[in-house]
Amino acid sequence: MVTLCHVFGVHRSSYRYWKNRPEKPDGRRAVLRSQVLELHGISHGSAGARSIATMATRRGYQMGRWLAGRLMKELGLVSCQQSTHRYKRGGHEHVAIPNYLERQFAGDRAKSGVVR
Repeated sequence: MVTLCHVFGVHRSSYRYWKNRPEKPDGRRAVLRSQVLELHGISHGSAGARSIATMATRRGYQMGRWLAGRLMKELGLVSCQQSTHRYKRGGHEHVAIPNYLERQFAGDRAKSGVVR
């Protein structure tokens, strides 16, 4: 085995790791992966590992934040928080239309500020 690893340029520890890997996929892990994917979708991509672990535990699946983070990494999911909408600040006068009133009108009558 040492000679074969040397010929193919593979470390012996890597070969042993590959040789001892599990043969069949883990059914429980597949269920947890689907739960992580579903919960991430429900939160519109804003839930991180801690939130997903909490939501999965409430649903009855035993999951810690480290496992949730690992499953998110396997699925390529990243938590992102949407920024708040910022409104434009007013105050700039229109270039083509001058402001004759300068808000000097009373709103107690209809059309009290109409300029002709």
